[in-house]
Amino acid sequence: MKWPDFLRLVSELPLFDLPTAVQLSGEPRSRVVTQLSRWIGAEKVVPLRRGLYSVGALYRKPRLSPLQVANEVYRPSYLSCLWALSFYGLVPDAVPTYQSVTPRVTRRFANALGTFAYSTLKQGLFWGAATHQVDGVSASIAEPEKALLDLWHLTPGEWTRDRLAAMRFQQTERIDRDRLDRYADRWQSPRIRRAASRWLGLVEA
Repeated sequence: MKWPDFLRLVSELPLFDLPTAVQLSGEPRSRVVTQLSRWIGAEKVVPLRRGLYSVGALYRKPRLSPLQVANEVYRPSYLSCLWALSFYGLVPDAVPTYQSVTPRVTRRFANALGTFAYSTLKQGLFWGAATHQVDGVSASIAEPEKALLDLWHLTPGEWTRDRLAAMRFQQTERIDRDRLDRYADRWQSPRIRRAASRWLGLVEA
């Protein structure tokens, strides 16, 4: 199959996998694998992880959003932790890695659109995400209160008042104090309960 014909078939798909490419092209799997390899070399196709691809930026309008990739490259998942806190303006520094949580095993992928890290949460803790429209793209991102709790849970050690202060939290009015309290109680973890109480005491001081 020639590139213009393949592009016409997949240009509307944000991502596509090898079985989809084989089905749409109607060609043998081995031939599709060879063609994809050539198109990757020519930057017409971008590999996102093993067996998952996107059309290259020069051939896609609008361009693929890294937030789409974060949500789709490893499902189910939602963006959280420091990346989400930066998104909400709660921490001062940009976070280059797209950090997500998932009930699946921990994974990490790097591709042309960025670095995508996935940390494991138990299924019972996999909640608290909201859908946001970012540059015309829908993205599943932890609520700010849940992003805090995910961070505290996934980072080892006690979250002391000094440790929390070192994070240089800002725009803390975006956190719903009652919701943070309720969410912390759902965790049923003394360590998380202490972290939430100390954070509330710090920002209300």
